[in-house]
Amino acid sequence: MMNSRYVNRFLDLFRLSGGDESVPFARQDATELTVIPGASSSGDSDDSPTVENGKPPGGLRDSSNGGAVKQHGVDDKPSGEGDNSNIMRKQITAWDAGWNVTNAIQGMFLVALPYAVMHGGYWTVLSLVLAAIITCYTGLILVDCLYDTNAITGERVRVRETYVSIAEEVWGKRFASRVVHTAQFIELIMTCILYLVLCGDLLYNTIRHTPLRESAWTLIACFLVLPCAFLRNLKAVSRSSFGNAIAHVIINVIILGFCFAQAGHWHWKDTSLRIHIHYFPVSLGIVVFSYTSHIFLPSLEGNMVDRRYFKRMMLWTHGLAGFFKAFFGYVAYLTFGLSTQEVISDNLPTHSFRSIVNLVLVAKALLSFPLPYFAAVELLERAFFQGRPTTVLPSCYSHDGMLTVWSIPLRLLLICVSVLLAVFIPHFAILMGLIGSVTGTMLSFIWPCWFHLRLKWHELKLWNKVIDILIMLAGAGCGCIGIIYSFEALVKTYVES
Repeated sequence: MMNSRYVNRFLDLFRLSGGDESVPFARQDATELTVIPGASSSGDSDDSPTVENGKPPGGLRDSSNGGAVKQHGVDDKPSGEGDNSNIMRKQITAWDAGWNVTNAIQGMFLVALPYAVMHGGYWTVLSLVLAAIITCYTGLILVDCLYDTNAITGERVRVRETYVSIAEEVWGKRFASRVVHTAQFIELIMTCILYLVLCGDLLYNTIRHTPLRESAWTLIACFLVLPCAFLRNLKAVSRSSFGNAIAHVIINVIILGFCFAQAGHWHWKDTSLRIHIHYFPVSLGIVVFSYTSHIFLPSLEGNMVDRRYFKRMMLWTHGLAGFFKAFFGYVAYLTFGLSTQEVISDNLPTHSFRSIVNLVLVAKALLSFPLPYFAAVELLERAFFQGRPTTVLPSCYSHDGMLTVWSIPLRLLLICVSVLLAVFIPHFAILMGLIGSVTGTMLSFIWPCWFHLRLKWHELKLWNKVIDILIMLAGAGCGCIGIIYSFEALVKTYVES
């Protein structure tokens, strides 16, 4: 008979292995993750914890408490109240990170790209490729700002963890946290709203023989995403991102297959070389918004098993995205010409064909929803629910890492707010262009370059500095013009309707 001591040790190891079956469903995880003890900046591990700013991590896993992490000073909190950073997070592979980035930049925005090409012509196609190159570059320099170079050893050491911590180093804690958190939250919540708007529009155009209006179908979509309130980690989000990637491939095959079947009737003469000042800024905003993944990059890179593959992952995901977006947008526009709709599936000829594509797009939208929603929840928890002395409001987590009873209704409330805004702002493409012009240019173009220049000025070569400055100026110019004309288009649409 096996000695009970060995049995207990085996069970302890199983609990610490991070298997899905051994972790409670509502256990907390974060999109902006802390450095995991034993993980170096290169992704290699050793027997000693990673040092941050010359100090060891604030807590170590304690197997006697179900695998939770004990934090210094945790006893100062009220009884039963945990800490937002008291759980060891699951690490992800480069493939997992790639699925999440692909989910962010190859999301539902694909269906609006032919509409953008209609208003911007060849300039939109060019901007799709250039935006992929620029956002890949700014994403890499943003992650580079997480590191400092050790003056003695010359090694890169990860001393910052989030987008906000980079901004705090440049602007100061009080101002930076408010500005960046606000911009990030607007970007994320508007992305959630866009997914719900699209679901409502697609379901309304698919199921015609019912008295339900578009707003009612948007409410139905809301019920389908309610389980997102219980998401606990990036691994679960990665699974939905993988499903989204599969749906993305299916949509590409179906729509491009139809487009090539109509190649003999393509509208070559409809593609313009001129820039329409009243429409092109909207198209540019759509393009920028379709590449916004910078909010997730610090957490994805910090949680990778081997961070050396981060750059390769970025090059592959953005390179493929730039090619497929430009190719898809241009070919779909050639097929339908000046009659191209805001959502390309609305142009498909028969109702049955359109219904099949729309249902796949609905599944894609629902699978895309968890990533921005999960990140928005984490931002709110970091800003308002960390417990004393950090925040006035208590933490959403108990000592064992479980969500408290009152935190679930708050998460559900965020979904309800999203669906209410989706009902009142039902213009997918124009809203997408406005958001891209406002928050997209700041988060993906201007701020990464600004932070890079401030933190790395003495390490950068002249050509790096010139590129950063040019991207900042281009982002500021496109953002200002885009805000004016996107808002004008939105007002015009409301007046006409």
